[in-house]
This record gives sequence, C-alpha cells and structure tokens, in this order.
Amino acid sequence: MNHHSQSSEGRHDDDDSSLSEFLASLMDFTPTIPDELVEHYLAKSGFQSPDLRLTRLVAVATQKFVAEVAGNAHQHCKARQATIPKDKRDKQQKDKRLVLTMEDLSKALHEYGVNVRHQEYFADSPSTGMDPATRDE
Repeated sequence: MNHHSQSSEGRHDDDDSSLSEFLASLMDFTPTIPDELVEHYLAKSGFQSPDLRLTRLVAVATQKFVAEVAGNAHQHCKARQATIPKDKRDKQQKDKRLVLTMEDLSKALHEYGVNVRHQEYFADSPSTGMDPATRDE
C-alpha cells in the first residue's frame, strides 16, 4: 500500500467513528417531533426501519428544516412590515407583534424549492364580514 491510501483509510475510520458517535448520540436526544409521528410519515411514504436512530435522524433533519423555514418567513414578515408606512404601522401594531402571513411562508418555502399556492378563501377577502350595502365593489 502506498502512503496515500493509508491516509485515506485513516480518514475513513475517523469518519466512521464520528458517524457512529453521532448516531449513538441520537438515542440520548429527544427531538421536538415525536418518534411516532416521524414513523407514521415514513411508513406512509413506504419506508420502514427497526432502527430508532434513523427515525431520530429524520426528526432532527425535519426540525432543522422547519426552524430554517420559520426563521426565513420571520425575516420576510419583518421586511414586509418595514414597507408599511409608519403611521399605518403604528396604528396596526401597538403591541409590536408581527403577523406571519401565508405570503411570508410561501416566500420562505420558495427559497427551498417548495412552491405553495393557496386558494383564496372567503375570509381572505377584504370585504369579509362587512354589511353588503357598505362594500366597495
């Protein structure tokens, strides 16, 4: 064996031990998404494994994805709020809470290649709940 293949094998062993340590640590980790829920959706997609570490790995990846999308949607929400004229923004948000919209979430998901199109619901109409005689249509 030449020196190159020996160092390559050494790195491979390090990678294997790191992976083994990571997978073992998953057994001590309690993910936000319950194992039963992950197992349900894995089974629904045709995947089954008796190895709980794989279920936890999917849960961790899902949790990370959801957290990133939520963070990006929050940034879109803040950017949208910043475009509202200050006088209207002050009237709308005396308590300073941000309101996440489907538009914010759609923009965030689009960054990950997920395109969301939602139907306009009756409640999405600006005239919802108004007396028909006072509507500006």
